[in-house]
Amino acid sequence: MERIVPQPGQESVWDYPRPPRLEDSTKLVQVVFNGVTIAETQRAKRILETSHPPVYYIPPGDIQQEYLTLTPRSTFCEWKGQAAYYTIEVGEQRAENAAWFYPSPVDAFASLKDYVAFYPSRMEACYLDGERVQAQSGDFYGGWITQEIVGPFKGSVGTWGW
Repeated sequence: MERIVPQPGQESVWDYPRPPRLEDSTKLVQVVFNGVTIAETQRAKRILETSHPPVYYIPPGDIQQEYLTLTPRSTFCEWKGQAAYYTIEVGEQRAENAAWFYPSPVDAFASLKDYVAFYPSRMEACYLDGERVQAQSGDFYGGWITQEIVGPFKGSVGTWGW
């Protein structure tokens, strides 16, 4: 693994902290599924963690909640706590466990409570300030890759030991 040196206007995921940092973002975040913009905000929060592209969390008030259904799936993050999941359904299209949130995050991430993150790989498209994002490789992480972010990124085969 060799760190990619960021150019002006870019961030390297290898400069992100561990434990992760939570910060506000005013970038326009849009999530599209089956032709419907199900989430749109300029009030997102993003998580920055070493070796990972940022994950964007959207406030529940900026999501069309009628397309989200709570599922029984649950996972645990050593930094943020217990996550719950949503299935997304628009018309005949359905994506199981395609979004997650923290109903009771640990104190350090309390402001993330109920904000929802979407896996870009399971959506029709996700956009950040109009740029279509690429999904982080692998099925575990939900990072959003844009031209502003350089890696290499954890998630691909062979990167679990990083």
